[in-house]
Amino acid sequence: MLSAILASGLAVGAVYALIGVTYNVMFSASRVMSFTAGQLGMLGGVFGALFISRLGLPGVVGFALTLAACALVGVITEIVAVRPVLGRLEQHLYVLSTLAFALMIQQFTAIEWSTEPQPFPRLFGIGSGGPFDEKFWLPLLACAAVIVGLELLYRRTLVGRAFLAIAEDNFAARALGLPERNLRIASFALAGVIGGLAGFAGGELLLANFANGGVLNFYGFVPVALGGLGNSRGAVVGGLALGVFQQAANFTVGGVFASVAVFVVFIVVLLAAPSGLFGPQQARRV
Repeated sequence: MLSAILASGLAVGAVYALIGVTYNVMFSASRVMSFTAGQLGMLGGVFGALFISRLGLPGVVGFALTLAACALVGVITEIVAVRPVLGRLEQHLYVLSTLAFALMIQQFTAIEWSTEPQPFPRLFGIGSGGPFDEKFWLPLLACAAVIVGLELLYRRTLVGRAFLAIAEDNFAARALGLPERNLRIASFALAGVIGGLAGFAGGELLLANFANGGVLNFYGFVPVALGGLGNSRGAVVGGLALGVFQQAANFTVGGVFASVAVFVVFIVVLLAAPSGLFGPQQARRV
């Protein structure tokens, strides 16, 4: 029982963590919390099943096309739902614009794909339902690859350093001549790739289901709040902890009580640490 809780909890938590990283990547370049992060994860599963199962493409080709399609959706998000409201952030219009676009994506997927969960193809055929089944370790592998890749991007490349400059102070970065708009578009494309990877890697576990968008939107936001906004490492820790706790609650109390337990812990942690467990400490005037 313990091995099953850990295997499923860490796998689901890795998917939540990747969605949290998707939130952070979009936020870092635009200061906008885009509520399309969960939809990108949902599309990763749907596109993967579409390209591999329905169209019969090889797994590698389907994987590449899935990431490219999700990157395109990320760019469209920036153009349609973020860019028009950037000058009015004090009114928080991005909450409505990104949420509306997320609902459009979800409804369009339900119409064109299916309203019923569809099976996701097995990619390697490793394992047979035990704790070492590929559906449990693929999300963990994807999560580790993303964290290592982001570290290399931000620390070893000029583009990554430009991303960090925009995230730190976009006004100063503009004054230094950095192409803020192009970097913002690139960051949303990168977020699309990460979100699509989350859905693709977790497809065997979560299935290809249009309803995953709303679920991932919420459970992907929880690691961001727990780990601290903009802190991808904290999002990973928060996501893995959330996944294990959620699965343990499902095994012990089950049903709606598991969701209630997640809400309770979420609220308690935020009351104790409003900036998240790994977020920066807020300065207080005395």
